[in-house]
Amino acid sequence: MTQQHPITPPTELVQQWRSEWIHNAPGDLDELGFLANCAAQWGADQELEACCDWLSDFAPCTDWPVDLLIARRPKPPSLKRVALLQLDTLNADLGLEGKGVDLSQIRRALEQLND
Repeated sequence: MTQQHPITPPTELVQQWRSEWIHNAPGDLDELGFLANCAAQWGADQELEACCDWLSDFAPCTDWPVDLLIARRPKPPSLKRVALLQLDTLNADLGLEGKGVDLSQIRRALEQLND
């Protein structure tokens, strides 16, 4: 009898991933590569969840589990944030060229958007 490692994905989940690969067929990955990526992400998520659970037990009155989750699974910047950064870059580039432009109205409009 073989013992399954606790972080091995369940057979049903592997079958679900295989079905996703068959129906979505990403052009840049073969089936084995797709399954390996899914399994690696799943395993990393299981480990992170276990670490957050341990931190919750170890230091129940802190935000450490949430901080760890945010640090290890950061969300990509919002479209608003990217646009504001690009506006700053454009403003700096124009300033270096001696073509200063008032972009304050565009900035105020962007800042009013939801994230």
